Amino acid sequence: MLGADQLGRDVLSRLIYGARISLYVGVLSSFIGVGIGMVVGLMSAYFGGKTDLIIQRFVDAMIAFPGLILIIAIMAALGASLNNVVIALTIVYIPSTARIVRSQALVINEMDYVLAARALGAGHSRIIFRHMAPNCSALIIVLITIHLGGAIIAEASLSFLGIGAPPDTPSWGGMLRRADQNYV
Repeated sequence: MLGADQLGRDVLSRLIYGARISLYVGVLSSFIGVGIGMVVGLMSAYFGGKTDLIIQRFVDAMIAFPGLILIIAIMAALGASLNNVVIALTIVYIPSTARIVRSQALVINEMDYVLAARALGAGHSRIIFRHMAPNCSALIIVLITIHLGGAIIAEASLSFLGIGAPPDTPSWGGMLRRADQNYV
């Protein structure tokens, strides 16, 4: 239906296979990044004080770098492969998730059921993962959805630049780059 590329390969089958790669990178990086960012944000809000200050200064430093530039720097250090793209995107998604989850967790930390659990002698991990984390679940679902789309676009951008998926792997950005080489 879409024809063939300059090497005679079917474009439709490569497009479908490229979707598989884009979803792999997008789902894995968004789930891991949001998961780690959620834990960091919850711990920052729960413990407060100097712990919160140190974590948030580190998060501020990470957010100060432009995302795509940081991804390109990480990819230059690690090399071009799909797993390295996942690692780079995960590192970029952790700080923004930690900041957003922290703001929600600060509100939850002052709720009566958290204060009651603390008064009953519940441990830190029980309060964080049993009382605070489930109440951030709606926010987590939204963050995963937002990061999923961004990860797919970032993977295609990196593949277009030639530092994402290896050249023999059919990814959306790599297909665009090879199609564009004849015209630029």
